[in-house]
Amino acid sequence: MTAKKIEITTEYIKLDSFLKFCGAALTGGQAKEMVKSGAVKVNNEICFQRGRKLKAGDEILIETAGARYVVEKKT
Repeated sequence: MTAKKIEITTEYIKLDSFLKFCGAALTGGQAKEMVKSGAVKVNNEICFQRGRKLKAGDEILIETAGARYVVEKKT
């Protein structure tokens, strides 16, 4: 599965905000539940921290949706 590149203009983006930004979650509550349930991996490790700071190069996998994303810094 190829990763979809998501560009950010800031130094980092929090995981819950990223899930909404990339369209994987429609609301903050939905993003919170995705993280809480263990459905989200960051850099191949399950992440339960919805406030985790994602930076350029981080890879996010949403197992329930079969979606893979890579964070890129927009220049």
